[in-house]
Amino acid sequence: MLHVLIVDHDVQASQAVFEVCATAGVIANLATSVAEAHACLNRQLPDLVIAEMVLPDGGGREIIHLARGSPARTSFQPVPVIFITCQASIESAVEALRLGALDYLVKPIDAARMLARINAMQGSHQNTNGDAAKDRSAILKADQGQAHFGRMIGASPVMQTLYRHIERVAPTDATVFLLGESGTGKELAAQTIHEVSLRNKAPFLPLNCGAISPHLIESEIFGHEKGSFTGAEKQHKGYFERANGGTLFLDEVTEMPLELQVKLLRVLESGTYMRIGSTQELATNVRIIAASNREPERVIAEGRLRLDLYHRLNVFPIQMPPLRERGADIALLAESILDQLNSAQDRPRQFSEDCLKVLECYDWPGNVRELRNNLQRAFILSDDRIDAAMLTPHRTLAGSADSSLSISVQVGTTLSEVDRQLIFATLKMCGGLKKRAAHLLGISLKTLYNRLEEYGA
Repeated sequence: MLHVLIVDHDVQASQAVFEVCATAGVIANLATSVAEAHACLNRQLPDLVIAEMVLPDGGGREIIHLARGSPARTSFQPVPVIFITCQASIESAVEALRLGALDYLVKPIDAARMLARINAMQGSHQNTNGDAAKDRSAILKADQGQAHFGRMIGASPVMQTLYRHIERVAPTDATVFLLGESGTGKELAAQTIHEVSLRNKAPFLPLNCGAISPHLIESEIFGHEKGSFTGAEKQHKGYFERANGGTLFLDEVTEMPLELQVKLLRVLESGTYMRIGSTQELATNVRIIAASNREPERVIAEGRLRLDLYHRLNVFPIQMPPLRERGADIALLAESILDQLNSAQDRPRQFSEDCLKVLECYDWPGNVRELRNNLQRAFILSDDRIDAAMLTPHRTLAGSADSSLSISVQVGTTLSEVDRQLIFATLKMCGGLKKRAAHLLGISLKTLYNRLEEYGA
């Protein structure tokens, strides 16, 4: 049975964690200080420590030190530590990560999330051979492969990194800048940050800065008073006012007009703004998450994004990985999308094996959005089984039956030209699937993209 040591001088919080442990059916001991935790660790080595980061006689650093160096240690493997805190900040989140914490939770404790964490460890905990170190290693390995984070799906290494970043920054009020190609799920990531944050009971409002007329966007963001301009027949509350206490997601922020960027910067620095047509300053308590599918440095060089605003938004940048770098996540996402379609239409369809292979080989320039649209069309056209032929554009593993190809060269043809012809011939044989072509050519996908850029393709 799993043995948990709870270290917290907050009686109410430690009791809440104790009740979660009881629900999970694990043994839990309580300590209220670093000294008491030290004594408990000397008596018996736990399988997990759940500790407050700030204690009367120390904190996270001391707890980690004890978990790694207890006299009761029978193995070189450290005891996993989950930190809890009522003083969430980006500094404490980074510190917890740096110290090597397994997780970082904010009070009041989310009982469901804590229970899920303990149950995951309980399921991995097998002490029949007395090898506790092996068990803890398996727990950590299993945790690194989680396939879900909220509504986000993916078990690839790049997604695990994304989950960790979101988990660390969410409890803070730090401004987040999501960067990545169109269709990579920036709004979903922003919403996940909001849902994991302390602001999750307040509104989450997304605003696409590139989809609103430049003449209307200021009114949409800051609001206006009745009669402030032609057509302003009544007072209008803007996004800052309606999102008060919550999160405002500024998608495609690099498309915002320059004159409005100045006003946005002022709000971020002062926390106040005015509706159009008003002289009264209003205070705002809004967390900003911005996003762009463009490279900020290039947009700044083009004079379309203010450098000072960029620095103010870029407090905690997060890079959203493109789908082509996520490997087996493509199949996970495809199955999830199909489950949603089956549920909505009450039609239990399945993928054929060749369909999943084609999905994984295609490089998806439109990312998850393109995948979803493609599967929805294939779902409509299919009966019980979705085959590769139903995908659009039509993708097949061309050349799988016959992997030979021929190119025409003459004496005197340069090696670079032969290289160019070989690459284009291989791409054609693979039906345009760059991932498969790179594999056949024996080069990395990045190298293939670099060559194609050189060829102007």
